[in-house]
Amino acid sequence: MRLPFFIALRYLKSRKKGLSFGTVISISGIALGVMALIVVISVVSGFHEDLQKKILGTQAHAVLLSYSGGISDYKTMMDFLSKKNEIQACSPFIMGQVLISSGKRAHGVYLRGIIPEYDRKTTEIFKYIKYKYENYTELPWIIIGKELANMLGVLPGDTITVISPMGTMGPLGIIPKVKKFIVTGIFEIGMFEYDMNLVITDLKIAQDFFEYGNKVTGIQLRLKDVYKANFISQAITKELDGEFYVKDWMQMNKNLFSALKLEKFAMFIILILIVLVASFNIISMLMVNVTEKQRDIAILKSMGATDRLIKLIFMCQGLIIGLIGILVGLTGGLILCEIVRSYDIVKLPADVYYLSKLPVKVKVLDIVLICASALFISLVSTIYPAHRASKINPVEILRYE
Repeated sequence: MRLPFFIALRYLKSRKKGLSFGTVISISGIALGVMALIVVISVVSGFHEDLQKKILGTQAHAVLLSYSGGISDYKTMMDFLSKKNEIQACSPFIMGQVLISSGKRAHGVYLRGIIPEYDRKTTEIFKYIKYKYENYTELPWIIIGKELANMLGVLPGDTITVISPMGTMGPLGIIPKVKKFIVTGIFEIGMFEYDMNLVITDLKIAQDFFEYGNKVTGIQLRLKDVYKANFISQAITKELDGEFYVKDWMQMNKNLFSALKLEKFAMFIILILIVLVASFNIISMLMVNVTEKQRDIAILKSMGATDRLIKLIFMCQGLIIGLIGILVGLTGGLILCEIVRSYDIVKLPADVYYLSKLPVKVKVLDIVLICASALFISLVSTIYPAHRASKINPVEILRYE
């Protein structure tokens, strides 16, 4: 293999010292394609991981719910679940839709009632609290998101009004239930959906407000292995058999993660076309090289070179171009990913993209797949020119020499 590689390296150079112009163009095309693929796929992977991290920080890994709409003896159920080896912690919660207002501003949100000491073991939402207010006694507490606080124009210590559409029946129809709360904290997850549409209060306060009595909406579960959530959920649902069921975090966000996977695959297919376009540069350059080197090929054949050796020379030429292009593109892509990650060059509107900045996550498997695809395309593009070179008749070429 040394001889084909040596000759291939010689053919990559122009008559002057250095690489030929066609070689540079071919290498640049492969490098740009690989670099674009690495950056885009890493950004999509970053979106996926960042969304997963923020969702799992706000939501539990799984949620136990009842077909009847509420769980009355939730303490017994929590004791039962706590004995499972796969479950790390559990906490009860109440969830309901309400209207929250301050002055002339109002917005519909989800009110989640929790027991703070239990909730800290199942979610990480308290880690996202940026602003606190602790000097309160007279009103029940509530924690809201930063986007909601900005929309309502409230700060920690301000009073807001919560209105439930499920009120009591009066002589003029249903009278909504209204309750005053004091804002004791503002959290910032960085995901608009939660920062705008989620508020948190005490479980007992939520039970009284929604008139749940001693019932809860469900029980949040934190699992030891988050990626086995689907199997664990199915096993618990099957064991309980009938009244209760478990939904894991992947089911609750199925549409979002499915869309991200489809987008990543589509981006890969679209951007691999850049490498395919670059492969045409390799084909055209090799075809020109075959024409220019006909005399050299004829001399090699007359000295005993086989068709296989001639094929190997031109295939090695394409392989070298592909390898150099992949190395240049890989280096450039990794450097660009690090720049985007470190300096927050691209800022995103959180209300549109769910995230406030462009995330980047470089995965080894993605890098291997991109490089392998580019190398395969580079090799395939050498087949026809190498075949043409091997079929040159040395007699016809050297007849008039």
